[in-house]
Amino acid sequence: MTEKLYYRYWGKARSDNENGAAYHLLPYHCLDVAAVGWHLLAPDKPLCKQLAKQLDVEPEWLRKLFVFCLALHDLGKFAQAFQGLRQDLSADLVKANPRMSYSERHDSLGFCLWRETLQTKLLEHIPYSESAGSVSKGCLDHLEPWLEIVTGHHGMPPKTNLRTRNFFEVVDEQAAMAFVQDTTIFFLADFDFRPLQDKALKKRLNPVSWQLAGIAVLADWLGSNQYYFTYYDKPKELNVYWDEIALEKAKEAIGALPKTPDVNAFQTFESLFPFIQQPTPLQYYAIAEPLTEQPQLFILEDVTGAGKTEAALILTQRLMAQGLADGLYIALPTMATANAMYKRLGSVYRKFYQSGSEPSLILAHGARELSHAFQDSVVLAKQSITDGDYLNGKNEEDQELSATAYCNAWLADSRKKALLADVGVGTLDQALLAILPARHQSLRLLGLGHKVLLVDEVHAYDNYMQKLLNALLEAHARQGGSVILLSATLPQTMREGLVNAFYKGLGQNAPALSDPAPYPLATHTPAPTIEQSIDTREAVKRTVNIQRLNNEEEVIAQIKLAVAAGHCACWIRNTVKSARQSYQDLLDAGIASNRLSLFHSRFAMIDRQEIENRTLEYFGDDSTPEHRKGQLLIATQVVEQSLDLDFDVMITDLAPIDLIIQRAGRLMRHVRDAQGNRIRQEGAKDFRGTPTLYLFSPDPIEDADINWLKPDHAGTQAVYQHIGQLWLTAKLLVGRGQFTMPDDARDLIEGVYSFDAEEEIPDVLLDGSMQAESNAMMQKSMADLNVLKLNKGYTRSSGDWDEETRIPTRLTEEEAVSVALAIVENGQLKPYAKAESYEWALSTVKLPEHQWKKTQQQIPENLKVLIETLKTGQKALRWVEILPLEEGQVIYSSRHGFIG
Repeated sequence: MTEKLYYRYWGKARSDNENGAAYHLLPYHCLDVAAVGWHLLAPDKPLCKQLAKQLDVEPEWLRKLFVFCLALHDLGKFAQAFQGLRQDLSADLVKANPRMSYSERHDSLGFCLWRETLQTKLLEHIPYSESAGSVSKGCLDHLEPWLEIVTGHHGMPPKTNLRTRNFFEVVDEQAAMAFVQDTTIFFLADFDFRPLQDKALKKRLNPVSWQLAGIAVLADWLGSNQYYFTYYDKPKELNVYWDEIALEKAKEAIGALPKTPDVNAFQTFESLFPFIQQPTPLQYYAIAEPLTEQPQLFILEDVTGAGKTEAALILTQRLMAQGLADGLYIALPTMATANAMYKRLGSVYRKFYQSGSEPSLILAHGARELSHAFQDSVVLAKQSITDGDYLNGKNEEDQELSATAYCNAWLADSRKKALLADVGVGTLDQALLAILPARHQSLRLLGLGHKVLLVDEVHAYDNYMQKLLNALLEAHARQGGSVILLSATLPQTMREGLVNAFYKGLGQNAPALSDPAPYPLATHTPAPTIEQSIDTREAVKRTVNIQRLNNEEEVIAQIKLAVAAGHCACWIRNTVKSARQSYQDLLDAGIASNRLSLFHSRFAMIDRQEIENRTLEYFGDDSTPEHRKGQLLIATQVVEQSLDLDFDVMITDLAPIDLIIQRAGRLMRHVRDAQGNRIRQEGAKDFRGTPTLYLFSPDPIEDADINWLKPDHAGTQAVYQHIGQLWLTAKLLVGRGQFTMPDDARDLIEGVYSFDAEEEIPDVLLDGSMQAESNAMMQKSMADLNVLKLNKGYTRSSGDWDEETRIPTRLTEEEAVSVALAIVENGQLKPYAKAESYEWALSTVKLPEHQWKKTQQQIPENLKVLIETLKTGQKALRWVEILPLEEGQVIYSSRHGFIG
């Protein structure tokens, strides 16, 4: 055969210590990736059918066009600037031009080459077909967004304004054009170009482009796996390589991926939850509520203990059985709640699928390796190169040449894999990254496609995350996904915002919702009956008395009474500083240290795990009278949502009403006798009497001034800045003297968050709340600024795509810094944690940035030398902040946490 110019360009390369360098010719790598796409987009698969339906084209047409585009995904590697990265491969390859610097990535170079040169020249080489007729320049213009999708296969849309002459020689353009011409003839013979000329198709492509971009990323990573695609450096006709090698190897690579298991039909409540004696009213609703034949939204609002999670799982299995989903992602507010849900789901998720199938369950958050349940259930392959190694690479060559290693590392990175697993559990942050300009967001969005998105504790997110959640609901509805949202109570405006976002994704007008709405409430839409009032089980119907405590002396006196009576108690403080101080004050007041525990967020991970386990042992569902008797926990918000705790006595600092309700849910949470023994009989009475919530708060007087919370509650005002809402909360609770759940839940929430309630705030406090209002508006504006404009399609102008900038999933007043604690042993630094694995990770504590900077300045020079020696010897710690702990130091202890 006549050797083509494009056989002189390498596409993948590696250095082998034994056999020297090896390389894979660029045309073959391009065909490898295209072959993966050929199998991923098989016309009979649901993925291809769904995308084709959204585009209003035939599945076969979609596969043929997109596979052709995938074959052109690495056009940028024809650049002399890229080829010069390796000059040690073969004399048969093009020679490097030292004047050309590889200062831009090949993905952007390829798209710019297409726009600037190849697109126009291709018009002369597209084959004429009787069925398709001739092809116009306008038709090729409509091909441009398709090339933008595939050239953006490294997780970000390509740049569009590069001068290709700075990177490509004339011979490079000739080689690329020859490859495009031969690829066009091979893939698009008898292809019908007429649908491509439809302007409406270009518009329909925009929302679908994000999923196609995810497919391009996945195809490139699988097509870069050397285990399947061994390097080939001898010229071979493209059609021969395609038929004999690429298609077969791609089939093997895709065959190694987890198979989508067959869904099981919902049978009975007992078969799914054999450990529950009887369904709650909300669970009965989930069993009986008629489903529609389209993506749908459920919002389930009920009190703690009403069985919202089980109800959501019933709805999930029913949606799956109806063909509206084939998997599930559960998004939670914290890593602790995700860990707890992971444990709960372990005994249930397999029942969603038919017997004999092997569905995957993955935990997704930043510290998932430190979850014992996750480690016990998942064995991750040991990788020589990690995701972090790749992303922290210091030169472009390392990044370009490690795609196989990166592919393997990615498959072992559960934070991303969770969204591709059949069932994923993790923080909401992992899902929100699908609608932010973060690298590989398209893969996350693809992973969420055709899954039920279940978001728990919806009320727990601030204005910024609420806006991002709305954008996620819109995107998920647009790609055909159903959503289930769980909350104790939602303000009316928030509920309406969530419904409006989902309907925007459906392309429909949202229905009007009841105002005021009943409670408990199930919202289901689109559906014949959108809102349905739900009863709740007798065991969680209760009245909670409110007693205000005016100062810390009164709090300590109440705690002493509780401990003397043998009750277990908890005081939830709003800041770490106040929690530490109260812990010390109680020790000074005579509370024995073996009866007193401190729990906040500034403990090293290994200590936090131990404290969390001890807290569950002493105050959890299975705690015994021996453990509970006279025990006292001083805690911050860490116990507010994540743990199933049950206290006899609860004191709480003043907080917004929804958080007070949440905290009250930890007061006499489970039915017990007078000694504290757990009673599990349905309908049994709690013998501890009527629960009383002690509210540590100033008196909500009508003429309160701007210093109403000071000085005793200055920390509270720093955390919860809307002083007016705090005043309304105190006024409501103190004025009522009690509340009854679920009857009063809606009135309490609207009594603080509604527009009418705001008019009751004293003017001076309303003025003092302006900063909080301003911050809320800023958070919403930041979310609007940061979120991707998905309607623009997968293109650079859709968001602030910048490799140097990390768009956050949460806004904080101050960045937190992860600091690894180290102890000094024999002139060396060792991890604070003693464990079999992940010792440095278990030694980390998160500190406010200002606190870390202050602490860092106090590290002696001799210890700074040890830190540099440690980082030099252990590359994994190169970018980690280290805090040495010398013997006798007072900055950290396992009982107090970080004290700086």
